[in-house]
Amino acid sequence: MINNFANAYNKIFIKLFDWYDTIISMLPNFLVAVLVLIITFVVAKFIRNIVSKTLQRFLYNEAVNSLLNAIVYTAIIIAGTFVALGVLNLDKTVTSLLAGIGIIGLAVGFAFKDVASNFLSGIYMAVKSPINVGDIIEYNDIYGTIKEIGIRATTLTTLQGQDVIIPNRLIIENYYTHYTINGQRRIDLSVGISYGDDLEKAEHITKKAIEEIPFLKPEKTVELFYTEFGSSSINFVVQYWVDFKSETDYLKAQSQGIKNIKLAYDKNDITITFPIRTLDFGIKGGKSLGEVLSEAKNE
Repeated sequence: MINNFANAYNKIFIKLFDWYDTIISMLPNFLVAVLVLIITFVVAKFIRNIVSKTLQRFLYNEAVNSLLNAIVYTAIIIAGTFVALGVLNLDKTVTSLLAGIGIIGLAVGFAFKDVASNFLSGIYMAVKSPINVGDIIEYNDIYGTIKEIGIRATTLTTLQGQDVIIPNRLIIENYYTHYTINGQRRIDLSVGISYGDDLEKAEHITKKAIEEIPFLKPEKTVELFYTEFGSSSINFVVQYWVDFKSETDYLKAQSQGIKNIKLAYDKNDITITFPIRTLDFGIKGGKSLGEVLSEAKNE
């Protein structure tokens, strides 16, 4: 029994000495690995600051900026960790970690395909897309102002004040109308005047009335086109351009145009017509209302 105890003690003692020798032999590598990690963290922080300042010059999406900074920082830390493990001769561990990360990444990619698509679309929109916060767009019959471009979705605020959440990939993959990208917008006002009015006179007065709008684009010409003979009017459309930064700019210019035309027509005896209906009485027509009422009394 004493011999068994002595043998066990010797084995433990030998094992401890083996570990000690291994630690001593690995100590330089361990110190180098620690130094690599320290340098990695310092470099990662330095590069993150540089990337952050650079992105702020080109991207106005804080969420995307923060995410890209985190990705750069994490990637550098992971790379430095793998280098440190390689210094410790833990190649098999590194290989196993890479394989595990690959399998996990593949599984996550399948499970969150749409999320990843929206995420990448959000980054693309922040970098390349002409859409910015404050722009006015129309997507799938939804008209409003871009409130936020997030990582997963874009928030669109309608004119009535409701927020509409649209996944980023849908905006990238589909058509949308961008109203503010050019900074200007054309207003088309449809008007109908009486058949008895002078068309040349009406055209001259209409253009002059529109040209009095103070916020008109000076380099754009006011244009008027007669379009049809209506049932009770001769119809035309007058077109003019204004600076466009918000929906209010458009509505003010449209409202001012209507008021100017009405005031000018009143001063020059031009009639803005309204639908006229002729009522014909009697079974076969051709009778007045008085005749029909008189016949009804006699009966």
